[in-house]
Amino acid sequence: MIQNQFKELWFHISKRRKIQFFLVSILMIISSFSEIISISAVLPFLGVLINPEQVFQHDLMQPIIRVLQITKPSQLIFPVTVAFICAALFTGAIRLVLLYVTTRLSAVTGADFSINIYRRTLYQEYSIHVMRNSSEIINSVINKTNTVVGGIIGSVITFTNSLFLLIGIMSALLIIDTKIASTAFIGIGFMYWMVMLYTRQQLKENGECIAKQSTVMIKSLQEGLGGIRDVLIDGTQNLFCSVYRRADFSLRYASRKNVFIKESPRFIMEAISIILIAVLAYTMTQEEGGIDTVIPVLGALALGAQKLLPAVQGSYGAYAAITAAKASLEDVLKLLDQDIPSYANQPSPTPIKFEQAIQLKNISFRYTEHLPWVLENVNLTIPKGSRIGFKGATGSGKSTLLDIIMHLLQATNGELLIDDQPIGVNNKRQWQVHIAHVPQNIYLSDNSIEENIAFGIQKDKIDPQRVRKAAKQAKISELIESWKDGYQTSVGERGIRLSGGQRQRIGIARALYKKADVLVFDEATSALDNETESAVMKSIENLGRDLTILIIAHRLSTLEVCDYVIDLSNKTDIMNNVKIAT
Repeated sequence: MIQNQFKELWFHISKRRKIQFFLVSILMIISSFSEIISISAVLPFLGVLINPEQVFQHDLMQPIIRVLQITKPSQLIFPVTVAFICAALFTGAIRLVLLYVTTRLSAVTGADFSINIYRRTLYQEYSIHVMRNSSEIINSVINKTNTVVGGIIGSVITFTNSLFLLIGIMSALLIIDTKIASTAFIGIGFMYWMVMLYTRQQLKENGECIAKQSTVMIKSLQEGLGGIRDVLIDGTQNLFCSVYRRADFSLRYASRKNVFIKESPRFIMEAISIILIAVLAYTMTQEEGGIDTVIPVLGALALGAQKLLPAVQGSYGAYAAITAAKASLEDVLKLLDQDIPSYANQPSPTPIKFEQAIQLKNISFRYTEHLPWVLENVNLTIPKGSRIGFKGATGSGKSTLLDIIMHLLQATNGELLIDDQPIGVNNKRQWQVHIAHVPQNIYLSDNSIEENIAFGIQKDKIDPQRVRKAAKQAKISELIESWKDGYQTSVGERGIRLSGGQRQRIGIARALYKKADVLVFDEATSALDNETESAVMKSIENLGRDLTILIIAHRLSTLEVCDYVIDLSNKTDIMNNVKIAT
């Protein structure tokens, strides 16, 4: 199962990153060879310090002796010491470069995943967003992606690096003493394997707990801070803190157990290794040849063991991290597998022709087959330039109908036509560029007034004159210009520093800045007083008959500017192909 998930994750890695992973693998192989050199260099180094005559007479040293023109054993100490230092420096440098490259590669790959998930999520249909909880998406984009990067990608890199190091270290140790090296490796490997079998299920359960509780924590934060006015009035702080506390404690407890499971074998193995080296040293000193023969071999084995244990621990730690991150990996893969529309990689579309009418033919809609119909057999023809009002009881489908007209929702049955051309997935963006939407609850970012009116436009590309014109039409320019910082005034998070009416007028100005020829107002003036609402609607009415306006409102005064008002509670209005004359 995990192998299939690795393949799927690999599929989502860009070609450039795959090449970088390949280059890192080559660097890992070089690093393993450097370990062989550094461990092997211990033998001649210790040998020449203890018994230079024996090293001087060794067959392998003769070519070096001739090249360096060495005439006596004591002259070997300096070049061998320099060679040992160079080997150590080379190994350290390679490991340092490898550490830098692998951590950087993990970071940029994680950024790729996070951006890809966010991008794919933003391109999903509105109906999908309606069915989701935003805390799950936020948690996946931030926390679970980091878990996958550290627990999967970083661990795979660590495991691969440790594997190459193990091969290099074991090769050097086998050359020095085959019997001792084989016994040590088999013993250590067997103990780690037993630990893996014992902890596998616990790691999996801990990972699932972390993935679940991190979402609960973000959800609690969003709900507590998002509804802070009600929380303060109702005094429900303890409830939200209690939910957060339980989730936070469970997450940290599971994380602590994972860290313990991952790190604890290392200390046991280090203690066992020291005992084995002590026993080995005693045994070897009892053999023929004495201490002079034992020390070089023992030093090389000790250095090898000192490097072997971190490599084995690294492999085990990588396995533990991968097992613990499995639940997060599944969630991240689901988001990475989200389909992305073909228009996502294309430039801004050319607007579809709209010169005659918007037509709805036999439109029916429900969110799922298990839920009741919101709309049934709706037939409307809305000429370009008309002002159409929609009224009806709560739940009659007013907002849903406008969402279908804007193609935020795809009708379950029926067709949306613009100048007799059906609108579908392939050309909906060409229709949506005609539309500006003003909802009842205006979303404002924590930026300036100017940036909120020109929402979604890069700051250096905002047209200040166009911003001021839109604000004037929305009847808020005088108020903005009376403030100290004018259009650079910060509105605070979600526009908290503004009144409801001010936020709505900025939302209207945002729609007018877009210069769309279809304006959709969904209870957009509900927070305005009658006088301001009348002035705003009169200003919009004076924009000209090239502008088509669709309005949902409960106040009849808001609908006075409309050419026709459709009552969605009256099925006759929406089933008999109402044709509005301008």
